[in-house]
Amino acid sequence: MARTPSIEPPSYRFHKAKGLAVVRLNGRDVYLGKHGTPESKALYQRVIGEWLANGKQILARPTEHVAASFFTVNELVLAYIEFAKGYYVKNGEPTGELQNVKEALKPVALLYGDVPVTSFTPSALKAVRQAMVDSDICRNLVNARVNRVRRMFKWGVENELVSATVLHALQAVAPLKRGRTEARETKPVGPVSDERVDAVLKVVSRQIAAMIELQRLTGMRPNEVTAMRLCDIDRSKPTWLFTPPTHKTEHHGRSRLIYLGPRAQEVLRPFLDAKNDAYLFSPSEAVEEHRASMRANRKTPMTPSQAARTRKAEPDRAPGDKYDRRSYAYAISRGCDRAFPPPKTLNAKAKRQWRREHRWSPNRLRHSAATALRRQFGIEATRVVLGHSDAVTTLIYAEADAMQAAEIMSRVG
Repeated sequence: MARTPSIEPPSYRFHKAKGLAVVRLNGRDVYLGKHGTPESKALYQRVIGEWLANGKQILARPTEHVAASFFTVNELVLAYIEFAKGYYVKNGEPTGELQNVKEALKPVALLYGDVPVTSFTPSALKAVRQAMVDSDICRNLVNARVNRVRRMFKWGVENELVSATVLHALQAVAPLKRGRTEARETKPVGPVSDERVDAVLKVVSRQIAAMIELQRLTGMRPNEVTAMRLCDIDRSKPTWLFTPPTHKTEHHGRSRLIYLGPRAQEVLRPFLDAKNDAYLFSPSEAVEEHRASMRANRKTPMTPSQAARTRKAEPDRAPGDKYDRRSYAYAISRGCDRAFPPPKTLNAKAKRQWRREHRWSPNRLRHSAATALRRQFGIEATRVVLGHSDAVTTLIYAEADAMQAAEIMSRVG
């Protein structure tokens, strides 16, 4: 959907006679406090956000932004994050949802941190939502983050930190609808072509390349392939059996078995000398191999100062012994950028769009595996391999094969 040109909102100004900051909206001066202070500038951002969210009209009963001793939005955010740190944990490790919660609450704290929770109205939530839209995240993600904001207030009601009337009002804010908003739309997640995968395999580390190949062959989830250890692989039979130490549906009491055939076994063989309980694909090992390769390919001798350098014993950012979902996805994104560099003639905005179009995520490899398996063996066999409880979920991953449909209709249609 094409975006309409944005109009600059009324500016933050100095009212000389009163010595206050002011913004003029719909012919009315809205005073913001002492001019030049961070508080007045933050209040300006909130007032403008609510004004825009309300169709460029001043609210009939504008939110009172006053300093008070009672519970503020910042205090609610901090309390909820502390709860989330203990709740969103699996096997002693924080799940990805904790980071999702933090990302959703950033604009809330930025725009309304010092506001009492009782003053966080639907217009405030819509102003936060607009800030998310302006940051160029897609519509689906905006809706998901707004739901997480509401979930925080629901938790606040449950723990008697927020009035139920506040939550009830926030629930009236409808989600953004497709085609009825300026938020960016994204295409449905689908398989990635072999050509694009093969191009990335040439420019990533052997650890990342192996994980990509295993996902493409078996349909493993990213968190499953990054967690592979020898102690979790049964190699006593011709087809090896991998039991992930943790998986997505274990809290429903379901088991997960991943079968590794001859091609997957060949991918794994270079990594079988690892310790029994060590992760097969190590970021620290990948970094060391990269550094060794750079030293071997160095064309000029090291200077004395470079040779005298010693590496920090405990660097601030050291590679770990295991990839997680985010670091694995980031490595693939970097590989996509190297495999498909944007033309130098593009401007910054066009380059971002180019990268967005040429990047693919690890989850798309699962879609690729589902499509290939379904084409060869049918929906039920694919369901078992992917570990789905029903075939409806498998249909989401297995994209219809247009070539097969065209061939069938060429015969019968």
